[in-house]
Amino acid sequence: MGNKIIIALCCIVFACQFSWAQEKNEETKETTKEEKTTDETKKDESALKIKSDLVLDEKKDIDPLSPSKAAFYSAILPGLGQAYNKKYWKIPIVYAALGTGIYFYIDNNRNYNRYRRAYKRRLAGFTDDEFQNIVVDNNALIDAQEFYQRNRDLSLLLTVVAYVLNIVDANVDAHLLQFNVSDDLSVRPHIDQNDVDFNRNLGLTLNFRF
Repeated sequence: MGNKIIIALCCIVFACQFSWAQEKNEETKETTKEEKTTDETKKDESALKIKSDLVLDEKKDIDPLSPSKAAFYSAILPGLGQAYNKKYWKIPIVYAALGTGIYFYIDNNRNYNRYRRAYKRRLAGFTDDEFQNIVVDNNALIDAQEFYQRNRDLSLLLTVVAYVLNIVDANVDAHLLQFNVSDDLSVRPHIDQNDVDFNRNLGLTLNFRF
């Protein structure tokens, strides 16, 4: 009878140990499964973050042909490059500069031709030109021709300069629009006081962050 009790107790202890070991094994499997799930979730989040960063980087990519396009558009039609850069407020300035130069060129050229025709008629022996009662001396007609010719040429030069500046402005503006100012590149004023005489030190410090 005593042996049966001992054997029964041993069987109960063995069954309890086997059940506890099985439960422990299942808990370990569940813990491992949860850890794997957590790791996979972290990997997915990391992959999404990397993908998001790549998308942001793609949005920040510059177009190397953009400045050339802007310059080309302004060369074809003044102000078109500024419109391409979305700087619409510059278009009236471009046309005001070009229009002023063209206006003075036309006006000076017209007056130059007037005095030139009058001078030619006087050389031909006619005295019925439009300046017969205003300008008597032929030398005055020559001076007037030279004056308006000089102003005409200057007006043409200024018009060409305005046209070239219109192209240069469109090109430079397109470059500046793609210029990326990062937070790592900044100016931070700092007051540095000397520990000996308590005066402020003057200097410049460059810090590089990678």
